[in-house]
Amino acid sequence: MVEWYDWFVYSSFAIYFAASFFPEGNDTAKLLNTAAIFAVGFFMRPLGGWLLGRYADRKGRKAALTLTVTLMSASALLIAIAPTYEAVGYFGALVLVVARLLQGISVGGEYAASATYLTEATPRGRRGFASSFQYVSMTAGQLVGLGLQIILQNTMSAEALHSYGWRIPFIVGAAAAAVVFYLRRNLLETEAYDEEERESEQGRGTIKALLAHKKEALLVIALTMGGTVAYYTYTTYLTKYLSNSAGLPKETATLVSFCALFIFMCLQPLAGGLSDRIGRRPLLITFGIGSMLGTVPLMTALGGVQGFGGALVLSLIGLIIVTGYTSINAVVKAELFPTNVRALGVALPYAIANALFGGTAEYVALWFKDSGIESGFFWYVSGCAAVSLVVYLTMRETRDVALSRTEQATQEAVPTRV
Repeated sequence: MVEWYDWFVYSSFAIYFAASFFPEGNDTAKLLNTAAIFAVGFFMRPLGGWLLGRYADRKGRKAALTLTVTLMSASALLIAIAPTYEAVGYFGALVLVVARLLQGISVGGEYAASATYLTEATPRGRRGFASSFQYVSMTAGQLVGLGLQIILQNTMSAEALHSYGWRIPFIVGAAAAAVVFYLRRNLLETEAYDEEERESEQGRGTIKALLAHKKEALLVIALTMGGTVAYYTYTTYLTKYLSNSAGLPKETATLVSFCALFIFMCLQPLAGGLSDRIGRRPLLITFGIGSMLGTVPLMTALGGVQGFGGALVLSLIGLIIVTGYTSINAVVKAELFPTNVRALGVALPYAIANALFGGTAEYVALWFKDSGIESGFFWYVSGCAAVSLVVYLTMRETRDVALSRTEQATQEAVPTRV
């Protein structure tokens, strides 16, 4: 939760600190600049995915999870103390870039290490349910950030928030990450990793080993493409869209996002548990069809919404559709690879897809708006979902895959479900 709080709070508070790091100009241009720096973090995720994915496969899931939160704590502290444009010119923006680079490396490894840990630590038949808590914690991180934003909005003036109040969430994040570092040091390693470590170290977490699974790596990129664009559209970009395009007050837009995300968070375990019963593909296909056909009308309607109620209902529809992807995407990716390259296999392809599509979603949306063709972004999201839908329709089911030799022996002894 803390890791993802630190990652997402940048976007949540961008509407308040954008003016602090860039010269005077129109609001959309300032948001474009901060969105570009937000995207920079995503472009470091492949590097983080490679370095920390390899580290997780060679040194263990626990070691990787401890390292990622250390990097995140340092980056949050950097943002908290970054000087403004008025004080040092563009140097403050450079500090933001460095902080986002560190965050990108951290999250590039965090996603894979946590997805792998959750999947390996859970018995077959419960993996979908257990791994869904990755997006529960991710969303909880966003909710904590939005909740803090709502508190600050109601206890501080707009001038104070724009001046110095936006630094508070980053100070909180840096301190909380230091606590998580202690907690993660006491994690137990997974049985699947311990079993692999006893066998051999050769080839674990290497690009050569990953290239032996090129099809699975390409599959991760393709199945992530539509999901990550839709997810960031209905989460991090939603508040800006409701404020900057629909014209809702910032406070109302933030409250809509908070309420919608809370319900979305509660849906994840339900959908994850459902996938343990009916399989992963039905949920992914439902998401693909819903996102491909529903994005344009939903976003168009959200652009003309008048108040809290309508905005909440429409946002929830979008997030319910996205649940078909978010609740199980981690377990699906982990189930595609063997133990010796599982963390790297999840991390690197996923990070590449996020850099190309997830991290740029907000920037692409604002670019279309700045160009006067905002609806073009809605079609872009639908197109990405259509590509992923083709993958969902043709991929194999992964629900009953054995993740360790012990599990495989048990599976051979007991017939699998049909």
